[in-house]
Amino acid sequence: MAITDWPENDRPREKLLNSGATSLSDSELLALFLRVGTRGQSAVDLARTLLTHFGSLNRLCHAKPAEFAAVRGVGLAKYAQLQAVMELARRALAEQLVEHSLFDSPEAVRDWLRLHLAHLPHETFCILLLDTRHRLIKAVDLFRGTLDQTSVYPREVVKLALSHNAAAVVFAHNHPSGVAEPSDADRLLTRNLRDALALVEINVIDHFVVPAQGAPLSFAERGLMY
Repeated sequence: MAITDWPENDRPREKLLNSGATSLSDSELLALFLRVGTRGQSAVDLARTLLTHFGSLNRLCHAKPAEFAAVRGVGLAKYAQLQAVMELARRALAEQLVEHSLFDSPEAVRDWLRLHLAHLPHETFCILLLDTRHRLIKAVDLFRGTLDQTSVYPREVVKLALSHNAAAVVFAHNHPSGVAEPSDADRLLTRNLRDALALVEINVIDHFVVPAQGAPLSFAERGLMY
């Protein structure tokens, strides 16, 4: 049955307009993005097929072009559209961080970090450079490592922060293994970076560990910054 034959209140578009986007399931949201299905499949059916094939919405959104296009009913054009939507979401969240203090929108920080780091197959160390009001100046991926380690040099971190006249910083790195718990090496690195930046009066506010799935872990919330 085509979606146009469904009761009006059950159609994803009408449901969104009446009750908001949060009222829709993953498959319904994805169906709105797809717009059309295939022969014998509505857009919602195709959306369910995609979610089943990739196992999760996150894996779907971060699939490789060939993996995505291999599913019947979608192709590289739709893949490009999906990546554009993802990048728009990242940029919209980044704008919030530029316009407001990080403390005013802590969930925006986590959401941006998830979109930016969670899908990466390699470990990446990111630094958020902040002004005196804790608004984002710039986010920089400073070091890239293997699946289980990253070499981070305090001298390069201090140099970067000074070059942007940062008053404070937030660190973040991902754990592609999916484990959010910080390692002893993560804790030691945070202390070393904090001590190095303290010499030039730059405050380290937090360090986030971003797992492949789930919410980023905050060192500050766990009492691990001291």
